[in-house]
Amino acid sequence: MIQASAIPASQLRLSVAPMMDWTDTHCRVFHRLLAPHARLYTEMVHANAVIHGDRARLLAMDPVEHPVALQLGGSEPDLLAQAARIGAEQGFDEINLNCGCPSDRVQAGRFGACLMREPNLVADSVAAMIGAVPASVPVTVKCRLGVDDDHDWNRFRAFIDTVAAAGCRMFVVHARNAWLQGLSPKENREVPPLRYDWAYRLKQERPALQVIVNGGIATQGEATAHLDHVDGAMLGRAAYHDPYLLHRLDVAWFGGELRSRGELLRALRPYVESQLARGVYLKHITRHLLGLFAGERGGRAYRQVLSEGAHKAGADWSLIEQALSLTESFAERADAA
Repeated sequence: MIQASAIPASQLRLSVAPMMDWTDTHCRVFHRLLAPHARLYTEMVHANAVIHGDRARLLAMDPVEHPVALQLGGSEPDLLAQAARIGAEQGFDEINLNCGCPSDRVQAGRFGACLMREPNLVADSVAAMIGAVPASVPVTVKCRLGVDDDHDWNRFRAFIDTVAAAGCRMFVVHARNAWLQGLSPKENREVPPLRYDWAYRLKQERPALQVIVNGGIATQGEATAHLDHVDGAMLGRAAYHDPYLLHRLDVAWFGGELRSRGELLRALRPYVESQLARGVYLKHITRHLLGLFAGERGGRAYRQVLSEGAHKAGADWSLIEQALSLTESFAERADAA
């Protein structure tokens, strides 16, 4: 068993999971402000899109985001190698291959979770990607425990061993199966039972590998408890619904002083105003800020002000200050009561 206190801070991994149509550069800049030590991920981008698409949009990254990983989708080693090389040239600190997404669109393209059934193809892809990037840029894999009703530990371990033999040293394990038929992507995050013990056992049997656990982690206590068994935790929707959780975890794991939500949000002002000056609409940024006061007094009013006002023409930083002032007035009333 790994004791959390025995893991050097340099080896701990607090990660924020990629989420389609959500983890854009605005989101990552905000999360970096909250958690200076977290590893951030892009949303999954298909290798073909990286090679032939609008890289300025798909691979947009602010320098403050580092360290940030580019997550790729695909199943053709040559194309993945090209995309990995481009990602490394664009400055990404890690290239991650998605072997866990169960959506119909992903399956139709023969990538994502269905690759759990093709360990040799994943290994070939990983080897090609490693050969295409500098040694300083690790190639990692995010996977499930299996697909559909496959609950064979030996098959899961064989998948890991095959891919590890190709040079992958870090696995982000979403600790549940992916159902390729009959469940929506949302249901795939909730219905298949979580089995963290498989991730724990993997780390125990393969201690040289870095194992990060993902899936169903909603609180600081839950995330920290995993450090008794694995090298880190990846937060998914909890980081979007309650982004302040990222800040609490970063301080608890890596040290530093806990800052208030208002202080953190005001530190984002220079970035927001620079983006507005470039023609970005405020709504594209504030959608990532809505959960900052989740569960706090004034949180509903804060969300309402941003939700109703950010899409209007001319919306600027003053709207965020207006929302913040509501939370502060609620807090003052509570203190005076």
